[in-house]
Amino acid sequence: MEFLTYDQAAAKYYSELTIKALPLVCWDFFSLNFSKHQAVFLDSSVLNKIETKNNWNTTWDFKSILQNDTVVVVTDSKLQIVFASDNINKMNGYMPSEVVGQSPKMFQGKDTDAVISNEIRLAIQKQEAFDKVVLNYCKDGSPYKCHIQGYPVFNQKGKLINFIAFEKIAA
Repeated sequence: MEFLTYDQAAAKYYSELTIKALPLVCWDFFSLNFSKHQAVFLDSSVLNKIETKNNWNTTWDFKSILQNDTVVVVTDSKLQIVFASDNINKMNGYMPSEVVGQSPKMFQGKDTDAVISNEIRLAIQKQEAFDKVVLNYCKDGSPYKCHIQGYPVFNQKGKLINFIAFEKIAA
């Protein structure tokens, strides 16, 4: 009898709420979503620290960029990778720790278009933004088309500090 009274009172309370709660059907779904949001939060925090440390003369909303499954890669001015977002693993099989210290050329291979690579190289030399689709290779050797939006990043004094690339699998 006590449980019946409690259940009736709880049902009445929840039915009168303007916000409806849904039951958590599966912890697996919660866990997957939580892990993604945790990675986005950690990556955006690290990117914000890099931005602050290097006095970038620009700002990006890294949290919203990363939530759209965009991979973020930051290099130093000599094109050595200093940061790669956690979701790079989903795109090409590499862990961020495997690419830090490497050149982005590590993703290129035998069928990467030399003309597009040269256009990217020239934009970097001129310290200009670029927007290209390039054939890259996964860790397992399989190719994928990668849409890259790259930008030079200057500090408050106008000195080139980093390059940043926003990357997605191209359709």
